[in-house]
Amino acid sequence: MHVLDRIERKALLNASRRQVWEAITDAEQFGQWFGIALTGKTFVAGQRIEAPITYPGYEHVIWKARIERILPQTLFSFWWHPYAVDEDVDYYQETPTLVEFTIEDRAPGILLRVVESGFDAVPEARRQKAFKMNSRGWDEQMGNIENYLS
Repeated sequence: MHVLDRIERKALLNASRRQVWEAITDAEQFGQWFGIALTGKTFVAGQRIEAPITYPGYEHVIWKARIERILPQTLFSFWWHPYAVDEDVDYYQETPTLVEFTIEDRAPGILLRVVESGFDAVPEARRQKAFKMNSRGWDEQMGNIENYLS
């Protein structure tokens, strides 16, 4: 597998499994720490979801994803287009990447792992930038969920 095909991050969270699960799968909670206006929305496997990003500097961007799987208390995944921030680009022509959150018990808390894979399918012209920006983004988001749950 190509080195630039996947990003993996982990965080040991001082929270219950239920709290972590709800923070990643309850759309409103997810939006609070991730920086998306998801008030009144829900995540449903197989369905697309769109909402404005609230993160400073990216307010012009609409977050778009298709929920893939929701395995209770274990796995939550969705497809999206990484670093899809240019309003003049039709990202739907591209193959999306898959974001998978998994949770497992790891005393004294819960280990949250996020893997974003499929960068090899991102057009070469923007692959490296998308990989770099999302690598930084996941570092920040793992800190955000830690702060949200503390």
